[in-house]
Amino acid sequence: MPSQQTLKQPVTYSGIGLHSGNRVQLNLLPAQPNSGIRFRRVDLDGRPELEAKAELVIDTQRSTTLGRGSVKIHTVEHVLAALAGAGITNAIVELDANEPPIADGSARDFARLIREVGVIAQTDTYEPYRVTSPLEVSVGETHMAILPHDGFKISCTSADKGGRFTQFFSVEINPESWEKELSHARTFCFFEEIEYLYRNGLIKGGSLENAIVIRDDAVLTNEPLRYREEFVRHKILDIIGDLALVGVPIRGHVIATKPSHHANTELAKAIVAQQRKPIQAAHAFTPPPVPETPAAPAKSETRLVAAPVAKPETNAPVILDGTTLDTIGVMKILPHRPPFLMVDRVVAIDGNKITAMKNLTIGEPFFDGHFPGHPIMPGVLQLEAIAQVAGILMMRQAENIGKLAYFMSAEDVRWRRPVRPGDTLIIAVEMTKNRGKIGKAKGVCSVDGEVVSEANVTFMLVDR
Repeated sequence: MPSQQTLKQPVTYSGIGLHSGNRVQLNLLPAQPNSGIRFRRVDLDGRPELEAKAELVIDTQRSTTLGRGSVKIHTVEHVLAALAGAGITNAIVELDANEPPIADGSARDFARLIREVGVIAQTDTYEPYRVTSPLEVSVGETHMAILPHDGFKISCTSADKGGRFTQFFSVEINPESWEKELSHARTFCFFEEIEYLYRNGLIKGGSLENAIVIRDDAVLTNEPLRYREEFVRHKILDIIGDLALVGVPIRGHVIATKPSHHANTELAKAIVAQQRKPIQAAHAFTPPPVPETPAAPAKSETRLVAAPVAKPETNAPVILDGTTLDTIGVMKILPHRPPFLMVDRVVAIDGNKITAMKNLTIGEPFFDGHFPGHPIMPGVLQLEAIAQVAGILMMRQAENIGKLAYFMSAEDVRWRRPVRPGDTLIIAVEMTKNRGKIGKAKGVCSVDGEVVSEANVTFMLVDR
């Protein structure tokens, strides 16, 4: 198991607090093994401490706030991201106010200070949280999922309510990629939000020195953008900080669409809840193995049988070139079921290419909230449709029948125009890699001959 880590020596940083606009001093201190990350308010009697734990989240309006009783600490996500990105598992964050300095709106200064003082391995080890089965959280327009993965990866799509500045970025998180690819990304807001934020005292210390402001199609900033996809990269920075509230490093692949602090911390809470479930409870969701030679149980034996789960039927059709499948045929191959089945019919299969369709009616459940009065199909579900169609193609191999295809990542994602009720979505997929358990494919979704979205997707086949 990996070693726990802490700072080699203390380090201090001073700056302005985003909420209060007051001067704040932050001290990052080494901590003993198994102590985790703790925030200490040195400005209060007794120097009370708050653990960086998901259950202490009390507010997620524009930032993440921890609290217990009268003790609160706002905007913890950037410091937590810097510590998690550097692989630090134990540290004390001392503050003489109720929030860390906002710095330049990124975590760049915190990452630099940690690098300069260094990280030291401790004698104790830790057991990372390893995702064994998918978890999903949906909050309004936000959809978060975490899937099994050997490392820690985040794939994120960011956009505002009007679809402006839609960006996608995917990255494997390690200390090098964290500091180079993410730590410099600054926070941002839209011009129409500023009045509300000021009125509610949320950004008394906010300025173009520590935030990017988007007004219509203009980007207001005191320096050029640091990354082409700076907005979505900052969203990933926030996800790292919020998921640090799980309490241990994560081994999994997070897929996020329009993330928010609320959804991030809800996913963290879901992970903590899954951590605490007895291993036996997890087994209850797995169909019992079928013995090669059925045998009657002894009279005194009590057998617990899992509840039926949706799975491909044993008489799944053979998938040959020229095969077409109706909905029943599709469900004999894929384990997905409504409302998460994104394929109605397979209309053509030719070698490593497949074409399928999805008829979209106003009755689709996602149209109710996406968006009221202006229903459009979420882009992430178009990606899911591509992955499901690609999964059908991979089931041509006999050894893959009955397996699950976990959606791992998407690159070169483009959404061209909205998909609305009444549209027939045509999903054309070409397999570009099919080696072992990993599949890669190029997918294009179209409506009436016009491309509406496209992406390169990667997925992994696993045993049920």
